[in-house]
Amino acid sequence: MRAVRGATGALAELAKLIPPTAHLIKGKEIVEVGTETLKKGDRILVRPGEKIPIDGKVIEGESSINESMVTGESRPVSKKAGESVIGGTINNDGSLTVEVTKTGEETAISQIMELIRQAQESKPPVQKLADRAAGWLTYTALSVGIITFFYWFFLNPQGTFPAIFAGTLAISVIVIACPHALGLAIPTVTTITTTLAAKNGILIRNMKAAEIARKLNYVVFDKTGTLTEGRFGVTKVVKLNKIAEDAILSLASAVETQSQHSIAQGIVQSAKDKKLKIPNVRNFKSFPGKGAKGIVSGNEILVGNEVFLTEQGLNIKEFEQRINEVSADQTYIWVAQDKKAIGIIILEDVIRIESSKVIKALADMGIKSAMLTGDNEQIAKTVAKKLGVNVYFAQVLPEDKVNKIKELQDKGNIVAMVGDGVNDAASLTQAHVGIAIGAGTDVAVESAEIVLVKNDPLDVVKAIKLSQKTNTKMKQNLAWAAGYNVLAIPIAAGLLYPYGILLRPEWAALLMAASSVIVVANALLLKKEELIV
Repeated sequence: MRAVRGATGALAELAKLIPPTAHLIKGKEIVEVGTETLKKGDRILVRPGEKIPIDGKVIEGESSINESMVTGESRPVSKKAGESVIGGTINNDGSLTVEVTKTGEETAISQIMELIRQAQESKPPVQKLADRAAGWLTYTALSVGIITFFYWFFLNPQGTFPAIFAGTLAISVIVIACPHALGLAIPTVTTITTTLAAKNGILIRNMKAAEIARKLNYVVFDKTGTLTEGRFGVTKVVKLNKIAEDAILSLASAVETQSQHSIAQGIVQSAKDKKLKIPNVRNFKSFPGKGAKGIVSGNEILVGNEVFLTEQGLNIKEFEQRINEVSADQTYIWVAQDKKAIGIIILEDVIRIESSKVIKALADMGIKSAMLTGDNEQIAKTVAKKLGVNVYFAQVLPEDKVNKIKELQDKGNIVAMVGDGVNDAASLTQAHVGIAIGAGTDVAVESAEIVLVKNDPLDVVKAIKLSQKTNTKMKQNLAWAAGYNVLAIPIAAGLLYPYGILLRPEWAALLMAASSVIVVANALLLKKEELIV
């Protein structure tokens, strides 16, 4: 009861995260209402220090949010207008106006609770083995009990009342063999495993996957959005005259603040990361697929590709030698001021800090890694080399990802696939274990057996370690439950009676109960395990 209560208590704790009331904005008034009455489109006020009552989108204000209770992310996450917030997380230092986007079963907390519930109800293959063994143990106990009675009553009668002696031993056999320990050996472990996983930001949707994960010898990662952040970052600024690199980046950022292009956003973010001053821009004009221009501090600034600069009347052939320095796997754009090229900004898809750690951690566990990407051979090769990936597949179309997984499986490998997009759904299903990055699409999450709540590939290693620890506990419990019966049944049947040792029914009952308690206590030790990478 304690084990099950402790594990299912995780669901109750999740439910407690949601505050019972919310501050609903009605015109110019703020009314306190029950959280369950909120509807999509309602606007609510969240003051500093309060819990966010429901999933929504920030429409006004800026603050940092403590999301650790849901995602496991220890650092506060900054939020501003347009960004999503999760119900149950804590608003730290600023007031936020939030528009409700999800209610009821759609909310993140409700979905996490449902996934935990499903996982606790799902059975790993070893559970089916234990169920069968418990069934056979019942038949064995009854058979041995009957044989015991017949032996001590007909073949070797004892005492004045042989029927009582024979009946006592027969009862001892049946009592001591009661298959409680076998029945508890696996469910107690799986219940605790799902809870421990949830506390570490890992949602196990199917316990079969948690059992297979320990056998993995290949983990395949989708590149964009999984090993990389799926956004461009500035790696280098090449200056072409006396204007400093930071000044070039600052001027380019001024123009690009008006653009929604991923490269433009990468340039602006890089300038912000370096805490550069971004001047205002006037007369901004965008040229889709080519670049943009505007007036910054009285000068005309052009930011774009070679074609764009040539069309604007610039001669950039004199800088051909500098372009040869840029490798084929890098993206770059030109920056010009008053019809003169002043610099080249080189960008790359930003590799996650955790990516090289996860590849190394897998290698230390004897697990090989592979990378799938739609990028060209050169980019794929560079990223794979930086990370130390064993195998990479470049220019892979979404429909071909499944074939690459099959290719590895056909060589006898147990394969896990880690992805976050719609185009990963089929390959997640094809893999022996599908692992979805939680920040990915709903389709990817639905196709996976394991979901990583945080956007952190290192949690793949945690999931595998948890699988290994779970398997160890299951084996220990099964070994105890089976071994106990192998020894206890013959003793209960009177095997040692010639040596003066007789197991009475009350002692048999105590031993049977003790075996169940030992199995549960051993499973509870799993709660103390730490998943450190």
